[in-house]
Amino acid sequence: MSKVLLIDDDVELVSMFQEYLEQEGFEVKTAHDGEAGMAAALTGQYAIAILDVMMPRMNGLETLRRIRAASRMPILMLTARGDDTDRIVGLELGADDYVTKPCTPRELTARIRAILRRTAGTPMDQLASAPLVVGQLTMWPEQRRAAWAGATVDLTSTEFNLLEVLARNAGKAVSKNTLSEQGLGRPMARFDRNIDVHLSSLRHKLGTLADGRSCLQTVYRMGYQLIKD
Repeated sequence: MSKVLLIDDDVELVSMFQEYLEQEGFEVKTAHDGEAGMAAALTGQYAIAILDVMMPRMNGLETLRRIRAASRMPILMLTARGDDTDRIVGLELGADDYVTKPCTPRELTARIRAILRRTAGTPMDQLASAPLVVGQLTMWPEQRRAAWAGATVDLTSTEFNLLEVLARNAGKAVSKNTLSEQGLGRPMARFDRNIDVHLSSLRHKLGTLADGRSCLQTVYRMGYQLIKD
């Protein structure tokens, strides 16, 4: 049974989500402000945290920043509909994905399951026990570790998933929809900036090629490509 931490100050909404998730087989614990949520998240007891942006005492973005400084646990943000700034900042701070409010318990559950499937590992992770090596990049899918030129690269769960998809297709353009389906476990929504933000973060975390270019290149009207150098 996966343990879910639900952090939101809307008591009525939390109660509805908790009831539905428990019916779906999850064990759910709740917190109603950022400080309590952060403390619970950092116990290491939970498979995933669901984190609202607007909360008392400490808002969701600051809570996310502090959790991410000490933990790589998957985090799904709840953001207001139409608030692109919060969504982009949340992804830049290390959120794995987001759901816009209002959302149905069914939609939230589907998004949680998609993230947990990727975190737990899929057949892609089991294609080979040997490291996956592309130029200066080395990935150990079974251990979910990555290194650039021998130095460990600290990646979120979603960043690792996306980079693995690109590494297994090194030298080829991979569409954003393929990255979303294989890296996030869901089709890409219209106007979805998720992939772009995660790839921007990966560019900053990975080293450059010998000629100074980023190893991750945008392929016009096609997607992204990990340079095979």
